[in-house]
Amino acid sequence: MTFLTAAGGDVSAVQAGLVAQLFPLFMVLVAFYFFLVRPQQQQQKQREKMLSALKRGDKILTIGGLHGEIVSMRDDVLTVRLAENVEVRMSRSGVSRVLE
Repeated sequence: MTFLTAAGGDVSAVQAGLVAQLFPLFMVLVAFYFFLVRPQQQQQKQREKMLSALKRGDKILTIGGLHGEIVSMRDDVLTVRLAENVEVRMSRSGVSRVLE
């Protein structure tokens, strides 16, 4: 009987101890979100914005490292001029960045 009364009286202390143990885990999860997840989401938004803003005449760098100029666009397929009389078709997602 004394065990039950002792355990019953310390419920708030047990809960406080549990909160104290979970607080560092919560802080690690918050830090993980702000240092890893959120920046990646922002980069993804910037990339999607860049890909949607592509237009004819833009000089681009492909993911494979090729430099070219967009000759025509159709939905998700770009025709890119790599050199004189050398044109290739590629996916819009293959563009790494727009060059100036």
